[in-house]
Amino acid sequence: MGVRAGDGEPEAFRAAVADLRATQLRPEVQLEEAPAPQRLAPYALALTADVVDESGDDLATGRFVLLHDPAGHDGWEGHFRIVAFVRAGVEPDVAADPLLPSVGWSWLEECLDTQGAPYVAASGTVTRVASESFGSMAEREPTAEVEIRASWTATSSAVGVHLRAWAELMATAAGLPPLTPGVVALPRRRSR
Repeated sequence: MGVRAGDGEPEAFRAAVADLRATQLRPEVQLEEAPAPQRLAPYALALTADVVDESGDDLATGRFVLLHDPAGHDGWEGHFRIVAFVRAGVEPDVAADPLLPSVGWSWLEECLDTQGAPYVAASGTVTRVASESFGSMAEREPTAEVEIRASWTATSSAVGVHLRAWAELMATAAGLPPLTPGVVALPRRRSR
Protein backbone atom coordinates (compact mmCIF):
# COMPACT_ATOMS: atom_id res chain seq x y z
CA MET A 1 0.00 0.00 0.00
CA GLY A 2 2.77 2.54 -0.55
CA VAL A 3 3.98 2.47 3.06
CA ARG A 4 7.40 3.91 3.81
CA ALA A 5 8.42 2.46 7.12
CA GLY A 6 10.29 -0.49 8.55
CA ASP A 7 9.44 -3.28 10.93
CA GLY A 8 9.53 -0.83 13.83
CA GLU A 9 6.25 0.87 12.91
CA PRO A 10 4.32 2.12 15.92
CA GLU A 11 1.09 0.28 16.71
CA ALA A 12 -1.01 3.38 15.97
CA PHE A 13 0.42 3.60 12.44
CA ARG A 14 -0.08 -0.14 11.85
CA ALA A 15 -3.70 0.22 13.00
CA ALA A 16 -4.22 3.16 10.65
CA VAL A 17 -2.76 1.23 7.70
CA ALA A 18 -4.95 -1.78 8.51
CA ASP A 19 -8.00 0.47 8.65
CA LEU A 20 -7.16 1.96 5.24
CA ARG A 21 -6.65 -1.50 3.74
CA ALA A 22 -10.06 -2.61 5.01
CA THR A 23 -11.87 0.43 3.62
CA GLN A 24 -14.21 -0.14 0.69
CA LEU A 25 -14.75 2.71 -1.74
CA ARG A 26 -17.43 3.34 -4.32
CA PRO A 27 -16.89 1.34 -7.53
CA GLU A 28 -15.96 4.33 -9.71
CA VAL A 29 -12.82 4.97 -7.63
CA GLN A 30 -9.78 2.99 -8.76
CA LEU A 31 -7.19 3.09 -5.99
CA GLU A 32 -3.47 2.31 -6.31
CA GLU A 33 -0.44 2.59 -4.10
CA ALA A 34 2.15 5.29 -4.74
CA PRO A 35 5.58 6.17 -3.39
CA ALA A 36 5.24 7.81 0.01
CA PRO A 37 6.92 11.15 0.71
CA GLN A 38 10.28 10.91 2.42
CA ARG A 39 10.63 14.04 4.54
CA LEU A 40 7.23 15.06 5.83
CA ALA A 41 6.90 12.60 8.71
CA PRO A 42 8.63 9.54 10.18
CA TYR A 43 5.88 7.27 8.78
CA ALA A 44 3.83 7.78 5.64
CA LEU A 45 1.45 6.01 3.30
CA ALA A 46 0.46 7.32 -0.15
CA LEU A 47 -2.35 6.37 -2.50
CA THR A 48 -3.51 7.67 -5.84
CA ALA A 49 -6.88 7.21 -7.44
CA ASP A 50 -8.86 7.91 -10.55
CA VAL A 51 -12.62 8.26 -10.76
CA VAL A 52 -13.76 6.58 -13.97
CA ASP A 53 -17.13 6.35 -15.67
CA GLU A 54 -18.65 3.18 -17.11
CA SER A 55 -16.75 3.61 -20.39
CA GLY A 56 -13.43 3.86 -18.52
CA ASP A 57 -12.95 7.61 -19.06
CA ASP A 58 -11.17 9.47 -16.25
CA LEU A 59 -13.43 12.00 -14.56
CA ALA A 60 -11.14 12.97 -11.67
CA THR A 61 -7.75 12.12 -10.24
CA GLY A 62 -6.24 12.51 -6.82
CA ARG A 63 -3.66 11.67 -4.20
CA PHE A 64 -4.15 10.77 -0.53
CA VAL A 65 -1.20 10.81 1.86
CA LEU A 66 -1.33 9.72 5.48
CA LEU A 67 1.47 11.12 7.63
CA HIS A 68 2.21 9.92 11.15
CA ASP A 69 4.52 11.42 13.73
CA PRO A 70 4.38 9.54 17.07
CA ALA A 71 5.88 12.56 18.83
CA GLY A 72 3.09 14.77 17.52
CA HIS A 73 3.46 17.93 15.56
CA ASP A 74 2.40 21.37 16.82
CA GLY A 75 1.21 22.54 13.40
CA TRP A 76 -0.91 19.43 12.97
CA GLU A 77 -2.50 19.53 16.44
CA GLY A 78 -2.14 15.75 16.56
CA HIS A 79 -0.28 12.66 15.32
CA PHE A 80 -1.99 11.85 11.98
CA ARG A 81 -2.04 14.38 9.16
CA ILE A 82 -3.79 13.75 5.87
CA VAL A 83 -2.66 15.59 2.76
CA ALA A 84 -5.05 15.28 -0.16
CA PHE A 85 -5.31 16.47 -3.74
CA VAL A 86 -8.23 16.25 -6.18
CA ARG A 87 -8.41 17.42 -9.80
CA ALA A 88 -11.52 17.20 -11.96
CA GLY A 89 -12.70 18.67 -15.23
CA VAL A 90 -15.57 21.15 -15.07
CA GLU A 91 -17.46 23.13 -17.65
CA PRO A 92 -15.76 26.46 -18.49
CA ASP A 93 -18.77 28.44 -17.24
CA VAL A 94 -18.53 26.60 -13.90
CA ALA A 95 -14.82 27.47 -13.65
CA ALA A 96 -15.69 31.11 -14.32
CA ASP A 97 -18.08 31.20 -11.35
CA PRO A 98 -16.41 33.22 -8.57
CA LEU A 99 -18.11 30.98 -5.99
CA LEU A 100 -16.41 27.78 -7.22
CA PRO A 101 -13.49 27.96 -4.74
CA SER A 102 -15.78 28.26 -1.71
CA VAL A 103 -18.10 25.60 -3.10
CA GLY A 104 -15.11 23.28 -3.63
CA TRP A 105 -14.01 23.77 -0.03
CA SER A 106 -17.55 23.13 1.22
CA TRP A 107 -17.51 19.82 -0.71
CA LEU A 108 -14.50 18.74 1.36
CA GLU A 109 -16.12 19.72 4.65
CA GLU A 110 -19.42 18.05 3.71
CA CYS A 111 -17.68 14.82 2.67
CA LEU A 112 -15.73 14.67 5.94
CA ASP A 113 -18.88 15.38 7.95
CA THR A 114 -21.05 12.92 5.99
CA GLN A 115 -18.51 10.12 6.48
CA GLY A 116 -18.21 10.91 10.20
CA ALA A 117 -14.49 11.65 9.86
CA PRO A 118 -13.40 13.63 12.95
CA TYR A 119 -10.73 16.20 12.15
CA VAL A 120 -9.05 19.43 13.26
CA ALA A 121 -6.72 21.99 11.73
CA ALA A 122 -8.00 21.82 8.15
CA SER A 123 -6.31 24.04 5.60
CA GLY A 124 -5.93 24.20 1.86
CA THR A 125 -6.67 25.85 -1.44
CA VAL A 126 -9.18 25.50 -4.24
CA THR A 127 -7.93 26.52 -7.67
CA ARG A 128 -9.83 26.86 -10.92
CA VAL A 129 -7.91 26.51 -14.15
CA ALA A 130 -9.30 27.52 -17.54
CA SER A 131 -7.47 26.90 -20.81
CA GLU A 132 -8.19 28.23 -24.28
CA SER A 133 -6.17 27.23 -27.33
CA PHE A 134 -4.83 29.51 -30.07
CA GLY A 135 -2.94 29.33 -33.36
CA SER A 136 -2.72 25.85 -34.85
CA MET A 137 -4.56 24.51 -31.79
CA ALA A 138 -7.47 27.01 -32.06
CA GLU A 139 -9.97 24.29 -33.03
CA ARG A 140 -9.70 22.70 -29.56
CA GLU A 141 -12.57 23.36 -27.22
CA PRO A 142 -11.84 25.41 -24.07
CA THR A 143 -11.20 23.26 -21.00
CA ALA A 144 -11.46 23.92 -17.29
CA GLU A 145 -10.56 22.12 -14.09
CA VAL A 146 -10.99 22.51 -10.38
CA GLU A 147 -8.14 21.50 -8.05
CA ILE A 148 -8.61 20.99 -4.33
CA ARG A 149 -5.49 20.75 -2.19
CA ALA A 150 -6.16 20.20 1.47
CA SER A 151 -4.70 18.86 4.66
CA TRP A 152 -6.30 18.06 7.98
CA THR A 153 -5.51 16.15 11.14
CA ALA A 154 -7.39 12.93 11.83
CA THR A 155 -8.10 12.68 15.54
CA SER A 156 -7.59 8.89 15.72
CA SER A 157 -5.99 6.02 13.85
CA ALA A 158 -9.44 5.12 12.45
CA VAL A 159 -8.61 6.82 9.14
CA GLY A 160 -10.70 4.69 6.79
CA VAL A 161 -13.53 7.23 7.09
CA HIS A 162 -11.12 9.91 5.91
CA LEU A 163 -10.21 7.81 2.86
CA ARG A 164 -13.92 7.37 2.09
CA ALA A 165 -14.47 11.13 2.51
CA TRP A 166 -11.63 11.85 0.06
CA ALA A 167 -13.07 9.35 -2.44
CA GLU A 168 -16.47 11.03 -2.12
CA LEU A 169 -14.82 14.42 -2.64
CA MET A 170 -13.29 13.09 -5.87
CA ALA A 171 -16.69 11.74 -6.98
CA THR A 172 -18.40 15.03 -6.12
CA ALA A 173 -15.82 17.05 -8.06
CA ALA A 174 -16.32 14.64 -10.98
CA GLY A 175 -20.06 15.34 -10.93
CA LEU A 176 -21.20 11.93 -9.69
CA PRO A 177 -24.23 11.75 -7.39
CA PRO A 178 -23.60 10.75 -3.78
CA LEU A 179 -24.20 7.14 -2.81
CA THR A 180 -27.46 6.56 -0.99
CA PRO A 181 -26.82 6.40 2.78
CA GLY A 182 -26.83 2.82 4.01
CA VAL A 183 -26.15 1.38 0.56
CA VAL A 184 -22.81 -0.40 0.24
CA ALA A 185 -21.05 -0.10 -3.11
CA LEU A 186 -20.18 -3.43 -4.69
CA PRO A 187 -16.55 -3.88 -5.73
CA ARG A 188 -15.94 -3.60 -9.46
CA ARG A 189 -13.31 -5.50 -11.40
CA ARG A 190 -10.32 -3.50 -12.46
CA SER A 191 -9.95 -3.13 -16.21
CA ARG A 192 -6.30 -2.13 -16.07
